[in-house]
Amino acid sequence: MKLAAVVNPIAGAGRAAREWPAAEAALAARFGAFPVLRTQAPEQASRLAEELSRKGAEIVVACGGDGTLSEVADGLMRAAGESGARPRLGALPVGTGSDFARTLGLSADILVNAARIAAEEWRAVDVGRLLFVDDDGRERARFFLNIASLGLSGPTDRAVNAAKRKGLVGGKLVFLFHSVRELLRYRFQNVRISVDDQPSFEACVALVAVANGRFFGGGMMIAPDAAIDDGAFDVVVLRASGKVALLRQINLLYRGAHVGLDIVTIVRGRKVTVMPLAPLSENVALLDIDGDSPGRIPATFEIRPRALMVAV
Repeated sequence: MKLAAVVNPIAGAGRAAREWPAAEAALAARFGAFPVLRTQAPEQASRLAEELSRKGAEIVVACGGDGTLSEVADGLMRAAGESGARPRLGALPVGTGSDFARTLGLSADILVNAARIAAEEWRAVDVGRLLFVDDDGRERARFFLNIASLGLSGPTDRAVNAAKRKGLVGGKLVFLFHSVRELLRYRFQNVRISVDDQPSFEACVALVAVANGRFFGGGMMIAPDAAIDDGAFDVVVLRASGKVALLRQINLLYRGAHVGLDIVTIVRGRKVTVMPLAPLSENVALLDIDGDSPGRIPATFEIRPRALMVAV
């Protein structure tokens, strides 16, 4: 089995369901008929991709939003295990945010991206691995493609995804609206951050972004200097400030101008640990993992250099 696909039909307010048939036909013209599995629940894409890879799929196409692409990458990395093999992901981004597509410079046209997969021109990219605590209190591991973060982004994800389920979506505007709304009711978190063997530091934070790529939140350039194949994270720490001041500064994120603020610290490293400070019940910051929020800190982030091949 050369090719298989995982499709999230509700991604992009149903855009995936509308545009997938044309992409499927274009890919079938190159590879022949191939299995297509459709998701029906959150986190299912990871299990489906792992199953397809273990059954012999050499390329798994992910058609959906950032969460779907990330889940498929997670499943592929799990199937590869410790073999050292680099799985191959064909990305058809059709979601609300499509921040991974921005990072890689992929087209907004699904047929252009299908042609890239058919041409089998690959780029090796880094993948992050995250250990965290899920909503049931269990320790879990998850691979991610683009950016994992904590703080304000966690409740914003949950609000955005709830809006998606109701069909209320609108790309950048939906992320901006919920970012502002969640900031107004957010309580800043006290955490300890460790990066590689550098001295750890404590901070009261609005956000900590562990960035493999440059963009998140529907186009916010949170890590302007991040490179997806350099073997390191850019760790962006946005410290707590007055909420009125932060509201004024949100637009700076879209052009990367926030990096000059005195409340922003950026460090680079391969392993990042974020721990809540006491009282623990008040500082268990929610996580964002490529647009989904499945848990909270304490969390450890590690880079897997050039571990995945993506069609570009």
